[in-house]
Amino acid sequence: MDVPYYPINDYEPLIKGLVIGGLGITHVFLAQFAIGGGMLMCYFQWLAQTGRSPVARQFLDGYFKILVLISFVVGALTGVAMWFTTIQVSPRTIGVMVDEFHWVWATEWTFFCLEVVAGYAFYRCGRNLPDRSRMTLLLLYTVGAWFSLFWINGILSWQLTPGQWGEDRSVWSGFFNPSFWPSLIFRTITSLTIASLAACVVINTMTELRRDLRRELINRAAFCLSPMLLMPALGYWYLNVIPPDSRSWVEGGSAAMTMFMGIAVAASLLIGGYALVGLIAQRLYINGATATLLLALAFGATAGGEFVREGVRKPFTVREYLFSNSIRADEVALLREQGSVTADPFPLRNAGIYANEQLRLGAKVYRFQCSICHSMGGVNGLTHLAGTWTTDQKRMNIAKLQNTKPFMPPFAGNAEELEALVQLIEWHAAGMPRTWETTSNATVLAEIRQWLDEAGTESATRREVALIREER
Repeated sequence: MDVPYYPINDYEPLIKGLVIGGLGITHVFLAQFAIGGGMLMCYFQWLAQTGRSPVARQFLDGYFKILVLISFVVGALTGVAMWFTTIQVSPRTIGVMVDEFHWVWATEWTFFCLEVVAGYAFYRCGRNLPDRSRMTLLLLYTVGAWFSLFWINGILSWQLTPGQWGEDRSVWSGFFNPSFWPSLIFRTITSLTIASLAACVVINTMTELRRDLRRELINRAAFCLSPMLLMPALGYWYLNVIPPDSRSWVEGGSAAMTMFMGIAVAASLLIGGYALVGLIAQRLYINGATATLLLALAFGATAGGEFVREGVRKPFTVREYLFSNSIRADEVALLREQGSVTADPFPLRNAGIYANEQLRLGAKVYRFQCSICHSMGGVNGLTHLAGTWTTDQKRMNIAKLQNTKPFMPPFAGNAEELEALVQLIEWHAAGMPRTWETTSNATVLAEIRQWLDEAGTESATRREVALIREER
């Protein structure tokens, strides 16, 4: 079995997860705006052609320009940036996703093409078309956008809840996984919410309209916020289909996960409460500042939700198959024997700054096993996280990593590599001096091997599942 290696870029003091996370949150928010925007525009086109709103068409044409400029242009750029960055940050994860779901990706791209073609056709010709043709284009755009979500949602939800895919490797078992439907419906409602709030912002820029006409448009847009009533039930459904250990992270098991989950829930409650009571029940008028604040809260809810969705997969990027450091679960035992970077063909950048060969080995181990989620001295830095540990504590805690921190993958290397990583952390903490003593105590290495054997090669979550099955 050959373990693949890829060239890895460094973004220190940021960690790679923050770089891709920032791009991902922005892209998801804009993509959901585009999806919900299609549904909202179909609704306003129906209002216009049935004579229910005298200014719906005027709003629609202006709103679509905003959607094209922001979602099509910025959304497309962040989408390309996502692919470009992800294949540098986690190329093996992307490789697995493409290998397993290449026809699903191809199908999604055909719907994306439909979305773009219908959207630009409406942008260029919509003003001069009769109502029926306008509705046809908007429906084609909406179908293309929503089915793009449909196909992508199956792949993203598979990462956390692969279902029977782990046993039969069937594309459809992985695609229609346990969290597929709650995630799809929740994202659909989120998309419509973002589009409706963006509509309230756009309406406030239409100063040529009287206030009462703007109020009518805002009330119409607010009607599309009513599906938010389903969000609590969908959230409860989603939490109940994800694995128990993943659910425990947001129920207090991880301070960060719990905090970001709280942000997402609180922001959603504030938006939903204001929309249902103020905009729908009392038919209030909101100004541009309030509309922008609500849209910002929606961005905060999206950011919190995406952070949690990514975080609860730990220690995996594909549950029970691929760890977050892109090492496959069935490769750990092999790497424990032969060393995790023995076959790594890529040289270190600035290799001359390290004081000895052991530190260079530690740097390659850090790059391969740790750098996806950690920096050395910046965000989530190892020198900070292990700063209060003694040298022996570092050795034991890293050797038993999946027991020390259940959301971490097991250390996938031999005793010499672990000692090299410990020395690298201590060398960085000491200010990277020009000289550093090499350590090769046989007794220490034997003790590390014993700790590694005691920890085993499985994740803490897999052991817990095995114990539950035995009890049953």
